[in-house]
Amino acid sequence: MAGRATRAWQSVFAAHPARTVVVAFAAVILGGTLLLALPVSSAESGATGVVTALFTATSAVCVTGLAVVDTGTYWSGFGQGVILALIQVGGFGIMALASLLALLVSGRMRLRLQLTAQAETKSLGIGDVRRVLLGVAGTTLAVELAVAACLALRFRFGYGQSVPDAAYSAVFHAVSAFNNAGFGLHADSLTRYATDPWVTLPVSAAVILGGIGFPVLLEVLRHRKRYRTTGRRGWSLHTKLTVLTTAALLVIGTALTCLLEWGNPGTLGPLHWGDKLLNGFFHSAMTRTAGFNAVDVGAMEASTLLMTCTLMFIGGGSAGTAGGIKVGTFAVLAAAMVAEVRGEPNSTIMGRRLAPHALRQALTVALLGVGFVMAATLALLVVVDAPMEPVLFEAVSAFGTVGLSTGLTPHLPVSGELIVILLMFVGRLGPVTLVSALALRERTRRYELPEERPVIG
Repeated sequence: MAGRATRAWQSVFAAHPARTVVVAFAAVILGGTLLLALPVSSAESGATGVVTALFTATSAVCVTGLAVVDTGTYWSGFGQGVILALIQVGGFGIMALASLLALLVSGRMRLRLQLTAQAETKSLGIGDVRRVLLGVAGTTLAVELAVAACLALRFRFGYGQSVPDAAYSAVFHAVSAFNNAGFGLHADSLTRYATDPWVTLPVSAAVILGGIGFPVLLEVLRHRKRYRTTGRRGWSLHTKLTVLTTAALLVIGTALTCLLEWGNPGTLGPLHWGDKLLNGFFHSAMTRTAGFNAVDVGAMEASTLLMTCTLMFIGGGSAGTAGGIKVGTFAVLAAAMVAEVRGEPNSTIMGRRLAPHALRQALTVALLGVGFVMAATLALLVVVDAPMEPVLFEAVSAFGTVGLSTGLTPHLPVSGELIVILLMFVGRLGPVTLVSALALRERTRRYELPEERPVIG
């Protein structure tokens, strides 16, 4: 009976991989909602409202970080533990866990199941699935422990916290940072540590490593030994694009944040120039979809908010804990634009010609992302009495699973919370399931239709 049930589950997963991923995420969110709604999850007596519990569970599983209540004061230790577990499960990926379970149970995977896992992990080959999944688990644990150790030492000896408090706070923030969740134990996020590089830099490192994507990390580690012996990295195009685009966006984000906020008395204005640079870099790193803030986002200039929206929409690397349309999608679209401006017949990057289906997939993901954000912004403007700037910012933050907020989220009505819940869910699963579905549906046409060129522009 058990073997029959296992085979039936594998058959359903192989036949409808994208649908199964959505159902798995929804199931975890439902379980988290039920746990957070229990009276034991609240710091005060009484059960939590269903919408509040659902919003928090969705934000945790989708590693967003938006919150309608303060994580550190509203939730009990049990509730915070549930949130931390949901963050870890959401960051690692339900599909990765399901794929690993299928490997352990059956010892092999069907072709469609392997292709789905490859679409999520962007692994280098179908035979690498087992190694990639185990590498993901090892990398996650190693980075989180290293960052937690750094933070624990700082909290203990720099701020005089007790050993249990320092350890708990360090682990919570390390897991939240690496999974790009942005949940913190303080109502002001990390603003109390704005001038402390021993806190902000480890958190930034965890955010960047988690958001850059597991395949990139694994490939860099795998080729490190080869580089020591031959001096050649041999990185794939995906790794090169992700690393270079991420680095460029970090530099651009840092420069623009410092330039636009240098004299703002509500953000960087009162800080020393070194602290201004530190916080400019920290804010740029957090736009990779982390959600922590060391300065008041609500006090930022409108130009900075627009720049932040752009970076949040782009997001981080594929198959990482970050959201957005992903830096690879952005790089492919940029290459297509450059090729068109130059009048070249094909789009090329770093000596490689991009496949036409990659361009179509990138364009589909980007345009659908714009459509979802605009629709959600319009819906929020209908139910919320607020200017467009914070509403648009909140919508982009939810879709990009970022968690940065101008302060609007806690004041949303129930209808507004439901809109943001749906947007977080779509933002987390939309790009993954869409690209996976497109890849599996790809087919070769045996004929070509007559060509005609419409007027553009």
